Amino acid sequence: MNFLGSALRWSVLTMGLLLTFPPLSAEQTPTHRAPAPSGVPQNGAVVTKTYSTALVQKGRALFQQDCSFCHGRDAGGGETGPDLTRSKLVTEDVDGDKIGAVVRNGRPDKGMPRFDFSDDEIAGLMAFIHTQKNNAVAKKGARRGVDASDLQTGNAEAGKRYFDARGGCAACHSPTGDLAGIASRYQGLELEQQMLFPKHAKSKVSVTLASGQTVTGTLDYLDEFTVGLIDATGSYRSWSTGDVQYRVDAPVNAHVELLSRYTDADIHDLMAYLQTLR
Repeated sequence: MNFLGSALRWSVLTMGLLLTFPPLSAEQTPTHRAPAPSGVPQNGAVVTKTYSTALVQKGRALFQQDCSFCHGRDAGGGETGPDLTRSKLVTEDVDGDKIGAVVRNGRPDKGMPRFDFSDDEIAGLMAFIHTQKNNAVAKKGARRGVDASDLQTGNAEAGKRYFDARGGCAACHSPTGDLAGIASRYQGLELEQQMLFPKHAKSKVSVTLASGQTVTGTLDYLDEFTVGLIDATGSYRSWSTGDVQYRVDAPVNAHVELLSRYTDADIHDLMAYLQTLR
């Protein structure tokens, strides 16, 4: 198995990258690369902006208090949040215009809540995040993750053949149904994770009552005492596990079984195919 294939599997199974960056010191001079003015070539002289150590440390404290659970203590990515040092939004941010908007509005579709931070707090967060990004960029040869371009080396036609036949993917998924537009919703490693281990996949459940009636729906709750589901009407229904028989169909199980059967070529080809579903 090549290095990239191993790295991809490890990233999926751990559900994130374990990232570490060096602490800031008073001797460091944080810099921010400002966008070139209109008409100035991007490959011209680099315009930098410095932040005071006090502002960066203030932002660090706020980030580690409210953001580190998802994005890691040093903004390098965590269990559920992306690596901000490699974020396109951070790269395009100027003086907190984009960072501030995301922090204050949140991203409900990504599970990120909104934060009612002051202008000074946003300035500190911006200074800290940009400093961490600049530190990461300055580490020559220090690849910390997988770029989207790394996942574009497969053959889409071979991936489609795998999807339709040998992989058995078409038995549960449809490129014009549940997978329609998936490459627009997920990119890069996030799409790879959805393919190999879809952590948000909903399980189906079939409950057979004592009367013989069968009720099906999306599994909503299950423990040793209670099984609950959302039925076709959107209503929640539950029963004591001792009074019914039930069968759970967890789609993620089929993906887990495939992990040991994929070759590196299978993964790259299937990814190439999925990236055409926009």
